[in-house]
Amino acid sequence: MKFDLIKRPKTIDLGEYKPLSVVYQLRWSILQKVRRGEDPLPDIQGREEAKQDVLRALLSGTHAYLVSEEGTGKTRLARSLTKLLPRVPAIRGCPYHDDPLWPKDLLCARCRSSKDPQKEYGVEFIPGQRRFSRIQGNEYTNEAKLLGLKDIHAIAQGRSPSDPQVFTGTGILRANRGILFIDELPAIRTKVQVLLHPVLEEKKAILEEYNWEHILDLVLIATGNPLGFSHVNEVPRPLLDRLELIYMDLPEKETEREIMLKEKFMVDEHHLQQGEEAETLTYPTLEEVERKVAAPWWIIDLINMAVRESRTCPWLEKKASIRATTKAIDHTYASVELMNRRVANLRDVAQGLKLALRGRVGLRADLVDFESPKNSLEKCDELAEYLLCKALADFDFRWEVSNDKLAAELNTLLTEGTGNLTSTLERCPELNRVIAKMRKIATDKATNELNRTERDLALQPEKLSQDILEEYNYSALETIYNLAWHRNLIGDSIRDRFYVPQMGSFLHKRQQ
Repeated sequence: MKFDLIKRPKTIDLGEYKPLSVVYQLRWSILQKVRRGEDPLPDIQGREEAKQDVLRALLSGTHAYLVSEEGTGKTRLARSLTKLLPRVPAIRGCPYHDDPLWPKDLLCARCRSSKDPQKEYGVEFIPGQRRFSRIQGNEYTNEAKLLGLKDIHAIAQGRSPSDPQVFTGTGILRANRGILFIDELPAIRTKVQVLLHPVLEEKKAILEEYNWEHILDLVLIATGNPLGFSHVNEVPRPLLDRLELIYMDLPEKETEREIMLKEKFMVDEHHLQQGEEAETLTYPTLEEVERKVAAPWWIIDLINMAVRESRTCPWLEKKASIRATTKAIDHTYASVELMNRRVANLRDVAQGLKLALRGRVGLRADLVDFESPKNSLEKCDELAEYLLCKALADFDFRWEVSNDKLAAELNTLLTEGTGNLTSTLERCPELNRVIAKMRKIATDKATNELNRTERDLALQPEKLSQDILEEYNYSALETIYNLAWHRNLIGDSIRDRFYVPQMGSFLHKRQQ
């Protein structure tokens, strides 16, 4: 599938420049690289599952919480994300990188006090590498290190202690228009961690002492160890609910060998003359970052059912929030985007559910492996597949055709292959009727909440390309195969051709 990239001039006229969020800039950069067949994170070798989850989180506009032991490359991964950020114009000298075209209510105290900050201070271009703020979590990390402190020199010179210009922002505010990296989040006392709530929920830093709120545009990447490790404070549930939990393991043997050779000490003349490289100034438009992938109605319903199933699951002590449902559909869309496709299928749902539920549910204490966070998180992922499997088993879709005839067609396709699905459906009348009914239901369920691609699939499929229609038919066919398997119409040979979510061995044994 080909995507035409819009060509832009090498320079940008601030008169035409339009500010866009860091979230949109990251989405745009990732999508551009995916469409060109490039690795969005080439600096990170191995750990493909963790990389894909980080990219899913970013494509969904959410924040990542990387969990692992020390020395797995979490900091390196966080810093590598800055290479996805383009240069952006900022008011010269502003420690918070205020955009010259922002309205005054979004500016810091210094820039807001000027009648024309762009004219008074000038404009500079900030590269991605400078849009990174690191906070090292430990028992001494306090409000001052997260938000800021008073400038005693300014007070000594006569400024009022309540004057916002007396305040000097630190870690969080310096991450404005960039990436905030908090290393070892659980090492920070829980009562200090709660300062992050308004940053993630309301996108603002609240300074009650100055009666001042500062709007923030940032993406948070946090790291840490889970409960059960020493020197770990509890991450408050409301905060954890706003983060995507991702496990980052050590690389495999060969990958670690490759890293060892690549990063050993060498004298490099480019190091000695290193400066900021010239960079083409390209910026995304809202149209370019718009989500154009589709989730058919059966995918949406299965996600809803799977998350709701988690709230009655006997193996969970902490149940999934409403946010889990929203993030599950977001990450399902992101999985489609990462594969450079346009229509979601069941494998995309499984990947989306795993990322959305991992940090939002809590396994029963007897199922948690406190010695190995990896094992515990793998059990959470296994649970996500189980929930999807349960949703498929309970899915109330009556295809109103002969089960025997449909089963015969499905088994024949497993033997012969599907090839071009459009032509395949023409020679499979029962299957064709089932998919026709699924399309009819799509028309009935079309609402204004669907995106443009989804509405076209439901109401005007003739407008769409053959590639998109093939993906839509594949998603329908894969779901039909799974439903037929649950209804004992076909055997386990389906696993050789289609994705089938698993109950999970440890959960299945307990079910018995």
